[in-house]
Amino acid sequence: MRCISLLLLAATVASCTAVPPSPEHLAARQARIQELTAGKVAQAPISCLPHQFANDMVTIDESTVAFKDGNRVYVAHMDGPCSNLGGAGNYALLTRTTGTPGLCRGDIAHVIDTSANVTVGACTFMDFIPYVPARS
Repeated sequence: MRCISLLLLAATVASCTAVPPSPEHLAARQARIQELTAGKVAQAPISCLPHQFANDMVTIDESTVAFKDGNRVYVAHMDGPCSNLGGAGNYALLTRTTGTPGLCRGDIAHVIDTSANVTVGACTFMDFIPYVPARS
């Protein structure tokens, strides 16, 4: 019985270890960010994204999302990957804000399987990097 408990514990710990992304994955992420930010320049990171800018979200990968607002793009990296975000299936990113002016650094996002209505992952937002059109 003790061996089974130790095996279950080892399997649980092993499932929590992060595997570094492959070079192909990193290249695909970078290409998608470049596509979204073409002709734009990065500004200083901001810690909160006002609600009106958080409507049009684009999933880049499990660790990165972008929010489009007209000619601006806000790129947000997560503090760790959001399991299943961007994967095949009916997944949505659900955030809850409490008393803040918008989506902020430290807010927790849950990945929801909309077909089963269950949480399948979670992560925390880091800063938002605004990209604005370059001036000619």
